[in-house]
Amino acid sequence: METGKVIVEKVRGKSTVTKCFSKYPLKFIIPRKVGSSESEAVWIYTITYGGGIVSGDSIACDIIVGNGCTTVLTTQASTKVYKAVGSKCSEQMLEARIGSNAFLAVIPDPVTCFSTAKYSQRQVFKAMSDSSLLIVDWMTSGRHERGEKWDFDLYKSTNHIFHDGDEPLFLDTILLEQGTDAGLAERMQDYQVTAMVILLGPKLKHVQNQIQEDVKKIMSESLHMPTIGSRQYTSRHNDHNLTKPSFLASCSVFGPKVWLRLRTHHPPQTPLVGSHWGIGVVTRIAAVTTESVYNFLQHQLSSMEPLLGVRPYS
Repeated sequence: METGKVIVEKVRGKSTVTKCFSKYPLKFIIPRKVGSSESEAVWIYTITYGGGIVSGDSIACDIIVGNGCTTVLTTQASTKVYKAVGSKCSEQMLEARIGSNAFLAVIPDPVTCFSTAKYSQRQVFKAMSDSSLLIVDWMTSGRHERGEKWDFDLYKSTNHIFHDGDEPLFLDTILLEQGTDAGLAERMQDYQVTAMVILLGPKLKHVQNQIQEDVKKIMSESLHMPTIGSRQYTSRHNDHNLTKPSFLASCSVFGPKVWLRLRTHHPPQTPLVGSHWGIGVVTRIAAVTTESVYNFLQHQLSSMEPLLGVRPYS
């Protein structure tokens, strides 16, 4: 049963909220204007009464972004998930439909699970072939100042994207659960933040290209082996000098391939040749500090200011 619903449609040529409904424990804050007057993006802030998600809470949200509209779904602070009571699991569900030539940016602050918390979230996005979508899904290890690092019981995050109706395009689930042999803290080692950034659609093509180049450069520098002269230095006696990168990232494309026919020197009956480029890019991150992920997001998404009115995570 829905606890919140927002519909954004074109009214007199501008993206406008035409319906907004919420009930406990969810509340929406929709400012009249965010950022530059040239931007028509609608910003939606989700908050919960009590400042977090209580054990047993079940929140279901429905967002509809009409044709040609631009919408941002975000938070005012990190999403806190309080301690579990017994076996109760806190749940959040989001279903979003993005119309033709529309753009939805889901850019919350990270989820922070308290000790013993059980949390599950499911996000389903239904997009058209020319829709654009940005999803940032990330979490921290817990309340560092209290010594809680990967001390929760369960964290599960599911992101499904469907194209042109019900055609699966991107299906992903992250599951972190305390094990009997090794706890999460032992498995995650020094990394305190994990994140996933999904970029899809024509309005984000320039961001897709840039983030792939930047991640390649970052990881090339981070994982560069020390050298002596022209030879790579891999002596086992010096392995202790190699430090673990404080920021890890990887990029991959997804979606149907673009098929091309080489027409220059071949007749029309020549078989189509597939390129390796998909229509979306997913970036996965593990970092030692939350600040480093904020900085990465600020830099990579800064070029979206004209679309959204302000720079994300600024």
